[in-house]
Amino acid sequence: MVRTRFAPSPTGYLHIGGVRTALFNWLFARHHGGQFVLRIDDTDAGRNQPEALAPILHGFRWLGMEWDEGGDLGGPHAPYHQSARLDRYQEAVRRLLDRGVAYRDYASPDELKAEREAAEKSKSSWVYSRRWMAHTSIDRARFEGEGRKGVVRLLMPREGTCTFADHVRGDMRVDWTSEQDHVIQRADGTCLYNLANVVDDHDMQITHVIRAQEHLSNTPRQIFMIDALGYLRPEYAHIPFVSEPGSERKLSKREIPKYLKNAEFKKVHEHALGIANAIGLTTSAETFNPVIVDFYEQVGYLPEAILNYLVLLGWSLDGETENFSRDEMIRDFSLERVNKSPASLDVKKLGSVQTRYMTALPPDRKLGMVMPYLTAAKIDADPHKVSAILAAAGDRLEIAGDILDYTGFFVADDVLPIDDKAFDKRIRKPVNARILLKEVSQLLAVAPVFDAASLEALVADFATKQGIGLGDIVNALRVAVTGKGVGFGLYETLAILGKERCLARIARAVVRV
Repeated sequence: MVRTRFAPSPTGYLHIGGVRTALFNWLFARHHGGQFVLRIDDTDAGRNQPEALAPILHGFRWLGMEWDEGGDLGGPHAPYHQSARLDRYQEAVRRLLDRGVAYRDYASPDELKAEREAAEKSKSSWVYSRRWMAHTSIDRARFEGEGRKGVVRLLMPREGTCTFADHVRGDMRVDWTSEQDHVIQRADGTCLYNLANVVDDHDMQITHVIRAQEHLSNTPRQIFMIDALGYLRPEYAHIPFVSEPGSERKLSKREIPKYLKNAEFKKVHEHALGIANAIGLTTSAETFNPVIVDFYEQVGYLPEAILNYLVLLGWSLDGETENFSRDEMIRDFSLERVNKSPASLDVKKLGSVQTRYMTALPPDRKLGMVMPYLTAAKIDADPHKVSAILAAAGDRLEIAGDILDYTGFFVADDVLPIDDKAFDKRIRKPVNARILLKEVSQLLAVAPVFDAASLEALVADFATKQGIGLGDIVNALRVAVTGKGVGFGLYETLAILGKERCLARIARAVVRV
């Protein structure tokens, strides 16, 4: 059975690039009727944030990427938290030492530094001399008697080649001479990532290791341990990382100020911060941004749209198809169609995918998504009126939080915010704008039917009789009743507001200084 895994560290927010890697693992397992394991890499006690684990698990559940084992679910290969598996790592270290493929080393940092500097001075590649290697228990006692603290290193080959197949990058060959004697156990007895990774993958029967390309350099040293421990090798696939907007550098949660130089990234970022502030979220520009998954859930993206976009970051079915349901992704996914080049986070492209999904959403689900934002913003809104706004807004509503752009429908007429620039352009400067508004309001007051079609006919007839362009009255009316210069259809807007509110707002605009 195919078994894949993803191992997030509870050291902060769930990174969108990590989710893309997890998605490829999840899709590959589901495509083959296999199992997906969510392992928790919490061995770094200094950086771990216990409170960060719950949001990580929630993020995967929100996206619909349920796991078969691990996390808080458990399973037959428990424990799935690496901090609870230290005894297994110690056992593996003992086996490697006993088999002569690892050794205790007592070199100090300064001594290693001196060796490196000597190699640089002679313009040669540094290879550790193994001068402070403890060959016997007597050596070990002597070194420790000198007050030295030892680590455990791999006794890497100094000749030959490591070969392995990669589903994305093809046949790989790495000369063993390029590998140092990597440390696998620190002086304090704790073990490092590469050893823990090998042991966990073996114990949890992982058949396919699908990970970002920066881990490609870890593969030879891991294969060395796998072979030395007598484990079966998994199959490998090193996928391209998700890169910065418009760049081939790896996307980072710490580079937000630089990303804000990208116009689209800045636009999405600022819009989302506005929504977050309106609903009372405590946020900062550094932590609340399009690089983390929480960002998308909290401002109202659809999880299925996020997955559809992410699957296209580094994978393609035929170079043309871009719309995939969850079932279609599972059906069509294969490692052979994964690209080698990094894929850049394009928030504009993600927005277009989201808009497509949002527009196609059933009205009742869309209503259910937007109502919590109005409630959080302390806006008392009639669901029937909100439904009418959603229908009129159409694809203008990209994310659920965008409903807050239409709060003018719910505020009292005398406190409606008015865009000064729009008011100046459409009402204050045109010589006859106020007169036209007064006259059209008289017609609206006696209109027997106040629906969009009837209002459109009324305003068009008014413009014709006045000998003015339709835009002259439409633009002035829009600013008067909404306070803004742009929005969805004017006649739908008038109908949703209703006769009394329209007349009150027009009257207020006419006398506004």
